[in-house]
Amino acid sequence: MQTTLDIAAVRAFLLVSDLESFTRTAEALGTTQAAISLKLQRLEAALGKRLLERSPRAVRLSADGAAFIDNARALVAAHDLALTAAPKIRPRLSLGISDHAAGPELVPMLQKFQAMTLELTLSVGIGLSRDLLDRYDAGSLDAVIVRQEASRRGGETLADDDFGWFASPRFRAPAGGPLPLAVLAAPCGVRAIAIRALDKARLPYAEAFVGGGVAAVTAAAQAGLAIAPLARRIAPASLVEIGSALGLPKLARSKVVLHANVGDSAKRTALRALAAAFRSASASK
Repeated sequence: MQTTLDIAAVRAFLLVSDLESFTRTAEALGTTQAAISLKLQRLEAALGKRLLERSPRAVRLSADGAAFIDNARALVAAHDLALTAAPKIRPRLSLGISDHAAGPELVPMLQKFQAMTLELTLSVGIGLSRDLLDRYDAGSLDAVIVRQEASRRGGETLADDDFGWFASPRFRAPAGGPLPLAVLAAPCGVRAIAIRALDKARLPYAEAFVGGGVAAVTAAAQAGLAIAPLARRIAPASLVEIGSALGLPKLARSKVVLHANVGDSAKRTALRALAAAFRSASASK
């Protein structure tokens, strides 16, 4: 008898493989771990193969799962393409991400979005949290991933970042001079956290480099021009944390939160997948 594979089960298998977690997959798909486990059991029964190796601490592909995964992706892609073959305007999910929040999570987030749906066009803008929240409040963005504002309530917490003072291993602080900083321009919240800490400690500083984005700020630090206040999660491996060595004050923690206002079910599903991917990637740092 010919076997027909359940597309929803194949899609769940791909997401478990990507996120390496039944919990994150259930969160992304808006269901329960038990439902995901049942789908995977039925898929394995249909194929007559064990696709995943489960342990209390991790989920990994089996040898048969690794051999099946490319065909699984092709099957889901062909299925989604068949559904979207008729010319139509794809709904747009507009997402704003704070430059200080994006970090290395952006790549796995986009990978999970591509694996989840071909029904949406994803529009992503990078900027300052305050500017993105203003655009979200004005209705020009469906959702934003930003650093939590002290005066702002609500939102879904995706990460709780610890900050440090990062510089090139070659950096040497000027003797007796102000501490050279590499920061984003105001009203950057991370800049404000750093300056408040230095002012409270009565330590002199100078903005030696003001970047238009975090990539520029980290480049200045890598070049040895200045010290950059960065979340440990996004600091490049080529930089070292030198706060303790220089007697610099500890920086306040900051949460990364998701604010969303979408009614479309496809958009809600995509946002759940993006949030799960962000949590999964940040938890591994």
